[in-house]
Amino acid sequence: MTDDLERLANGVLWPGFFGATAPQWLRDELSDGLAGVVYFGQNVSDELSALSADILAANPDALIGIDEEGGSVTRLESASGSTVPGAAQLGLLDDLVASERTGAELARRVRAVGANVVLGPVADVNTDPRNPVIGVRAFGDDPDLVSRHVVATIDGLQDAAVAACVKHFPGHGDTHLDSHHALPEITLDVDDIERVHLAPFRAAVEAGVDAVMTAHIVVPAWGEQPATLNPRVLGMLRDWGYDGVIITDALDMAAIRETVGLGGGAALALAAGADLLCIGNPTNPGDAALPDQDERDFRAARDGIVAALRDGSLPRERVEEAAARVATLAAKLRAAAAGAEEAEEAFDAADIVRRVLTVSGEAPRASDLAVIDARRRSTLAVDSAGSYVAAALAGDGVRVRLDVAAAPIDDQDRVLDEMRAAAGTTVLLIDRPDTDDAQRALVERAAVRDAGAVVVNVGLPAVRPLPLPVVEVAAASRLGAQLAREALLGRFPVSQRTPRAG
Repeated sequence: MTDDLERLANGVLWPGFFGATAPQWLRDELSDGLAGVVYFGQNVSDELSALSADILAANPDALIGIDEEGGSVTRLESASGSTVPGAAQLGLLDDLVASERTGAELARRVRAVGANVVLGPVADVNTDPRNPVIGVRAFGDDPDLVSRHVVATIDGLQDAAVAACVKHFPGHGDTHLDSHHALPEITLDVDDIERVHLAPFRAAVEAGVDAVMTAHIVVPAWGEQPATLNPRVLGMLRDWGYDGVIITDALDMAAIRETVGLGGGAALALAAGADLLCIGNPTNPGDAALPDQDERDFRAARDGIVAALRDGSLPRERVEEAAARVATLAAKLRAAAAGAEEAEEAFDAADIVRRVLTVSGEAPRASDLAVIDARRRSTLAVDSAGSYVAAALAGDGVRVRLDVAAAPIDDQDRVLDEMRAAAGTTVLLIDRPDTDDAQRALVERAAVRDAGAVVVNVGLPAVRPLPLPVVEVAAASRLGAQLAREALLGRFPVSQRTPRAG
């Protein structure tokens, strides 16, 4: 049994864990008031509904969260790629009904496996095209567009009895660093931050969003601490009248783990005003992960809270307030689920994405495709290089992975020549045409060696023209790749696109 302070701390902790079944330590802690769990890809199996039932049997008020954004980020379809439109696709389409119905579909899928919190939508305004962690996860680079689609998605999610959690407050869109590996700093003028990056979060609060997730980013004008640990930044939400749950981004990310540590970060985040602490994915350390990394990380966070409670640096009242907000959300979701009805409207994800696809230049009508996958490596947040994208694009055709950041030019040219000799139209699959010089150089050399080649871009739409026809998809998803393939095979017409000057 846990003691009184440990039980109190349990009420604000949200760990990840290993495996497709609940380990005994997790069941024990859930029975002793643990707030819930966060699902990651390693937890997903055909028995996910049974896992959720097991968790809820141990704690009927458990919050079960999952990163299910659609597009480039999915956990439910992590093995095969998302079949739901992504934020950038919805922003490009700018159809609020499509965004609301996408939110409702995400909620339906999440509820079907027993989860009740979606860690989305992304409310970041992606103003830095170099951004390695947001990009097509955002609705766009215009605050008004992002705001209206954030609200539409929240409505779709929460009307379907699932909590939405907008992220990453106060805005992760103007950075070229990944907080999984570093501590990004936002040096914009404060007026610009408030006008551009805070606007979608204000809109979400006004729309009644259930939860807001913090970002591990530093805004020097607001202090030296990252937002997750900064009472001035988190206090802005309360100043706006927000009384929902403030959730931290994962505390195992390098921005926290390698600075103040999991335990220190947990105590400081609570003191700053956070209510629910996402501990993170125990697989993130990779080969360095210990067999009991999940339990170790959980206990490190809880021990840090308990130590701070005992030495008085963290007031008990603050933790009780946080736990009460978490409990209020859990009660709301239980009541909503009891009265929820399944949506009757059919959801046509393919129709939404089909309307978004565009082509620059005259793409050849292919009979088969030979795919060179030259995308960047995957990150901890986004499976950018998931093989399912190239597989769906190639179909039964040949495909090869080419790491343009590491492969010598001679090797790249050899691959280009081999693919030109293969059956089908050569397709260069890329995701950073404006910010990755190696990807752009590959396309330029391909245009010289194989004038019939075509580019499929699953990243932000290209601003600078490329010398080959480009099919713009705006998501690294299975659905997007399948529809790009169909377009290249001439199975439906694709709108022409003229890249913006810049």
